[in-house]
Amino acid sequence: MDDPLARAPSTPPARTIRPWGWFENLSDLPGARVKRIRVEPGHQLSLQKHRQRAEHWVVTLGVARVTVGQETRDLAVGAHVDIPVGTVHRLENPGTRPAEIIEVQFGAYLGEDDIERLEDRYDRA
Repeated sequence: MDDPLARAPSTPPARTIRPWGWFENLSDLPGARVKRIRVEPGHQLSLQKHRQRAEHWVVTLGVARVTVGQETRDLAVGAHVDIPVGTVHRLENPGTRPAEIIEVQFGAYLGEDDIERLEDRYDRA
């Protein structure tokens, strides 16, 4: 019997360019999405929260500065953090080399329009 979730090899995922770097959607399943996110040196994503999804971040390259709620800390390769639904959070790169994370999103709705920006250096808030 064929596995409905199995996929044949395909072209690399498309990159979505942002002012802070880029992301690629690696996997989309009902209730879960996996992204690869690169943050260029000295850049940051908006301070944000989501009404409908939780996230789990794993650092795969460089050093990522993460803010979750009131806590900010630097994470090295292999470190990870959970971001519950509705929690204020931010991803930054304080280093001089690119930083990358794998982000796993969980929730009934995973659209990009579920981002509520509270602060943004690129005037998107």
